[in-house]
Amino acid sequence: MLNFLCLGSGSSGNGYCLWTENGGIMIDAGISLRMLKRHFQVFGLRWEHLQGIFITHDHADHIKSVGKLAAEYAIPVYATELVHEGIDRNYCVSPHLKTESKHFITPDQPLVFGDFTVTAFSVPHDSTDCVGYRIESDGIRFCLITDVGHVTERIKAEVEAANYLVLESNHDHEMLQAGPYPAYLKGRIAGPTGHLSNHEAAELLANSSSPALRHVWLCHLSEENNHPVLARKTVDAVLRIYGIIPGVDFKVDVLRRKVPSEIYQLSNGQEQ
Repeated sequence: MLNFLCLGSGSSGNGYCLWTENGGIMIDAGISLRMLKRHFQVFGLRWEHLQGIFITHDHADHIKSVGKLAAEYAIPVYATELVHEGIDRNYCVSPHLKTESKHFITPDQPLVFGDFTVTAFSVPHDSTDCVGYRIESDGIRFCLITDVGHVTERIKAEVEAANYLVLESNHDHEMLQAGPYPAYLKGRIAGPTGHLSNHEAAELLANSSSPALRHVWLCHLSEENNHPVLARKTVDAVLRIYGIIPGVDFKVDVLRRKVPSEIYQLSNGQEQ
């Protein structure tokens, strides 16, 4: 059985955990160490069970606690060479990662890791480098795609192959354009190396999802330019135009910014 838990999703801090009875991994560590410790205690998770931290990119909301976790619990940190360079430069990471904590991954080269096979793939974002992750375990294919400026053919292929998918649905385009952000920031968010809108996420799902997809979690919602109800309604409406019925063809849920999700037990059938 593969378990999935989101500890937080958004610019306030990101962190996702996957584990089996034999060990687990975390994707991103942008939540404060104090909150991570609290969440682990509440959910009965053990730090010694965590075998590695995989980083998508070097922005603060994805790496804030990675140095402290590596130092305090001796957890290895996996990232591309460019992302590791970005982590080294980032002022928010303290202490810096020691050489022995750094492990390098290469996009499109699968890494067999305990009960998991982890494959990184490149996604367009205005960080030093950025990847999504495909995690395979016991015949289950889980995919996480966040901080994406535009949809690539590779992203489409990963969505098509996924059984379980965490997908960015960052902003509502109208809210962004009418909101208080300065023009340069609006351009960055909506640009080709920014973030996916609700409608872009919905179109990706409508055009690329397959019958193998069982559950989608919308992630990294903007606090200023989105709302969970709006994101869900937008995605539902677009999917229905294409004849896809949320809750029937696959489930759609929204991950919250500062509140952990429930623990989802993923299987070759359906999650429990």
